[in-house]
Amino acid sequence: MFKKTLYIFLMLLSFSAKANFILLPMDETTQKNHLKAYGITYWALDKSYKASWLLNYRGGSFLLPDVPEIRKECQIRGVSFEILSDAEMQSILADISSPSQNMETVVLEKAPKIAVYSPPGKQPWDDAVTMVLTYAEIPFKVVYDEEVLSDQLLLYDWLHLHHEDFTGQYGKFYGAYRNAPWYIEQKKDAEALAAKLGFAKVSQEKLAVAKKIKDFVIGGGFMFAMCSATDSFDIALAANGADICEPMFDGDDSEPNYQSKIDYSKTFAFKDFILDRKPDHYEFSDIDMTEKRRIPFEKDYFTLMEFSAKWDVIPSMLCQNHTQLIKGFMGQTTSFDSELIKSNVLILGKNELNDEARYIHGQKGKGFFTFYGGHDPEDYQHRVGDEPTVLDLHPNSPGFRLILNNVLFPAARKKPQKT
Repeated sequence: MFKKTLYIFLMLLSFSAKANFILLPMDETTQKNHLKAYGITYWALDKSYKASWLLNYRGGSFLLPDVPEIRKECQIRGVSFEILSDAEMQSILADISSPSQNMETVVLEKAPKIAVYSPPGKQPWDDAVTMVLTYAEIPFKVVYDEEVLSDQLLLYDWLHLHHEDFTGQYGKFYGAYRNAPWYIEQKKDAEALAAKLGFAKVSQEKLAVAKKIKDFVIGGGFMFAMCSATDSFDIALAANGADICEPMFDGDDSEPNYQSKIDYSKTFAFKDFILDRKPDHYEFSDIDMTEKRRIPFEKDYFTLMEFSAKWDVIPSMLCQNHTQLIKGFMGQTTSFDSELIKSNVLILGKNELNDEARYIHGQKGKGFFTFYGGHDPEDYQHRVGDEPTVLDLHPNSPGFRLILNNVLFPAARKKPQKT
């Protein structure tokens, strides 16, 4: 009788200690593959499992239910995980909820539908976001001008703007690459597409695309852009049809004194900028800090701002990382002049040495946008024709984590921002 009672007691003890949750730790020392951990979380949401983002807890860890297929997926993808009992999970959540802790639990509700705005025939060096989405195994659809102009963005929650020039100046590559076969081909393709869609000029067609993207955000969409897609997007909106293109771009002269026609009220993030009139200068305006930087390579870092996780949930989500200091990296648009950023736009990451913003975020209508300066977080000065980054060599990249924070951001159950 005693043996039977002891056996039942041990059975009940074993049952009560049964693991109920999986923790994907995101601290520096424990997680073997931070980037693929986002992919696991997205995959679980897509399978209709519940998930939570534990802001500022061990680098912004993820909490998932303990089911065999999630364990198996973590093992296949090389993602570190820990098994928690219900009691352990409740203890962690109680600690996070304490008013003395700068932490918060955010419920993730659904896997966002992701679109990447990218041209056909994209070069392998072109886009860090496409690379990290592919590496993290997060599914996305590629859209371009035809899809945008036919209102297909309504099918998506999150849109990334590939390294793009919305001004119709072909990336200002004219000075260095006007005789390169790829430049000639891209210009010809862009002109053919504009004509097919009923526009006389590429600049006019790109403006129409930028306005559709603006409507997508105002209607509640999430937009993320890097490098030249950031400032060229705002410049196109501000120019609003004024001809700022020289003859080598669109076949006729630019408008006289077009700077006076720039309407900063139409932009998302930037104000009071001066356009660069030189067609052979690899720069759109004075928004970008690339040529104004005096930062040695070994000191080129930017700092993520610290926010209250309980009060400022959105910026806290976007800044989750296992380090607050991120290695800098360059691009056509490397960073943003802090003086030219609108007051209602949050600076999430900044290099204080040069007073430059690297990572900014704002709200437009019902939606949100994030601009991230630079081209590739793990390639300091990526040049045209260089080999693409191999992310297997950088599975814990803090710079790429910022991109993936934005990918999961639309999945969160929103709370009103309090400051």
